[in-house]
Amino acid sequence: MLDVAVIEDPATAEVSLDPVRARLLAELAEPSSATMLAAKIGLPRQKVNYHLRTLEQHGLVELAEERRKGNMTERVMRATAASYVISPTALAAVQPDPERAPDRLSARWLLAVAARLVRDVGNLLTGAAKADKKVATFALDGEVRFATAADRAAFAEELATAVTTLVAKYHDESATGGRAHRVVVAVHPSIPKE
Repeated sequence: MLDVAVIEDPATAEVSLDPVRARLLAELAEPSSATMLAAKIGLPRQKVNYHLRTLEQHGLVELAEERRKGNMTERVMRATAASYVISPTALAAVQPDPERAPDRLSARWLLAVAARLVRDVGNLLTGAAKADKKVATFALDGEVRFATAADRAAFAEELATAVTTLVAKYHDESATGGRAHRVVVAVHPSIPKE
């Protein structure tokens, strides 16, 4: 089971967003049968089976094992990932595009950049899985508390200067066989944990 799977197909995204199927995906972090799931979520086994078949057709669940129970075979299913992210690729015609309105201080532009990040990393993960390779990435996540808006603005300016200097130091346009990497740095208010 993957930690995170990226959903790029529109039909698969639609299937995953159905409330009953989303609940089944959550329950299937641990392998379970339609009978066991039906008892947990209060639906008839036949209805659970219908939803499981749909999830399986879209690659969101997979067969973990088959057990013989009397004169029938019970299928035990599990989710293919612990969590899922829907890529903007699933909404290709209306996916956010940071090139439309580049404004480093706009929350909507930040969201468009984040959407591109999800799309790009999703594509990289899909390609890497097909090639049985890993994706070389790096992420940094932290929190800073500013005393004033002026401090926040000064931090943003220093951060932009530091990152620009670092990129200029290591960027080599003439590197034969080199590979471009996207650098994304974002600052936004933290949402308090519940």
